[in-house]
Amino acid sequence: MADDKVTSDDKNVASDNDIKLIAGYPGPALLLNADAKPSLANAKGVGLEKALVGGVVPEIEALIEKSAESTSIANATVTIATSRGELVLEVTAVPVLDAEKAVTKTLVLARDLTMERNLRTTLVESRQRYKDLVEISSDFSWEVDASGKFIFVSPQGALGYKPDELIGEAAREFVIDPDEFTPLPFTTNRKLDNIEMWMTNKDGSTACMVVSALPLVKNDDDSETWIGCRGNCRDVTEERESEAALARARHREQLLNYIVGQIRDEIEPNDMLVAAATATARALGAAGSRIYREDLAADSFAIAAEYGNVEGLEALHESISKLRAGEVMDIQIDNWSGLMATTQYRNEVNGALAMWKPAQEVLWDDDHRMILTDVANQLGIANEQIANHERIVKLSRTDGMTGLLNRRAFYEKELPRRISRLERSAQTAAMYYVDMDNLKRVNNVNGQQAGDEAILYLRDIMINFSRPGDLVARLGGDEFAIWLDGIDEQTSVKRVQQLLAMSKEMISMSGDDDHPLGISVGVAFFDPSTGESLDNLLARADAAMYSVKKRSKGNFELAPAPGTPLEPQG
Repeated sequence: MADDKVTSDDKNVASDNDIKLIAGYPGPALLLNADAKPSLANAKGVGLEKALVGGVVPEIEALIEKSAESTSIANATVTIATSRGELVLEVTAVPVLDAEKAVTKTLVLARDLTMERNLRTTLVESRQRYKDLVEISSDFSWEVDASGKFIFVSPQGALGYKPDELIGEAAREFVIDPDEFTPLPFTTNRKLDNIEMWMTNKDGSTACMVVSALPLVKNDDDSETWIGCRGNCRDVTEERESEAALARARHREQLLNYIVGQIRDEIEPNDMLVAAATATARALGAAGSRIYREDLAADSFAIAAEYGNVEGLEALHESISKLRAGEVMDIQIDNWSGLMATTQYRNEVNGALAMWKPAQEVLWDDDHRMILTDVANQLGIANEQIANHERIVKLSRTDGMTGLLNRRAFYEKELPRRISRLERSAQTAAMYYVDMDNLKRVNNVNGQQAGDEAILYLRDIMINFSRPGDLVARLGGDEFAIWLDGIDEQTSVKRVQQLLAMSKEMISMSGDDDHPLGISVGVAFFDPSTGESLDNLLARADAAMYSVKKRSKGNFELAPAPGTPLEPQG
């Protein structure tokens, strides 16, 4: 696990026990040497280590100094200002003494109290607010008669009504779904305590009331007659709303952790997006979801991953152009109701996230929008990571000057895969080994830039010559290769003649008339039934090209069949 990793600036000092001790601590942990300098840190302690080295946490430095001077454990709660707000840490410094009771090292352990403090503060504020509201106006007392109508309401009134507006009105008319209560507190014949119910305010809004009630009876000889009841209502609407909001926040956090966890479990970059689309739809109860990534080459957005039912959503991508960065937009497409948000990295939009469900289902709420925004923020980072990965892969596979496949990608990656496929399909192919004639003369007479322009000109010729699926590679310098799948020997000869005819356009870029710029091509026909190795195929094409160079240049030669001795290159 990443949390078990330990970094050390003084590995000769750190023992295996030290390393195990630091790595096993769940929070930030450091080991300082006798000079109070960090020598060992676990993964979570790297940031604290940097802060100590940078001298930006004087409170912790003072704590360490206090521990060393007193040769005893020192503990303090430290608040550190960061770019993301205040960070609250409980820091403990434990000195390690030698036989002479001198401090040889100090163990520093930290525990993050930020969230705990923030939650405690929030709850304290919520409870204080509730207490203040109760003390001021939320409690009201009442009494009803035998018909269940108010005959008394405390002077401050209730539910936004003045006392006189409630007198004579049936109490059950103000209760939402009164038949759900057996008995109803306002007409109860037995004592009730802390019954929670929702009531309607004067302005049409709802209020959550905790009701306690006591029945009123009249004794007639040996019998009792119910004549009404009285009680107290306490308005706990704000408290319940706060509790509900906190519960929703916890639920959103759980869903976000689930989605992010699914993303991080994937190793392959593109699989991360598939996992994100799947987890987002499942977590939010959507019928489907889709992730878009920016396609810089096409100056648009392309589908990167999707999950679920995507029927009838062909026009979904048109909504992206209407999006504004950082907002969540409601979308309606045919029978679908959806939400869409942009993904961003460093305030630059790099994609979008959408989810949808049947329009007749319950509409999206604020929690859905908040979670979608949080997931989109995570995907903005993932999209950037994937883009960086693709750039690195492209750089490792392509020639920097021409953008063609490089020698390694051509020989080690693409050709083995193509040959394996041809062996399964029993199709033939051809390899063209292309070498530029008299490029050196162009460089000598017209300069290196003219030579580079000639190489790029030939690149364009070969790209225009090749078909979709053909491979074109620069092997180095003025040597190139073209691989043509699925053609026979006769067609490969016709095609190379076409390539030579196209290359005649290069003559205008020659260094002089006696050294015309052109190409020489060695053609090796590949038949998977012969069992020929890749190395032998390449050697045949190379030998055929050099044979042309020896004779006259500006032509081609068909390599002899596999097994025929090759002419030595000289």
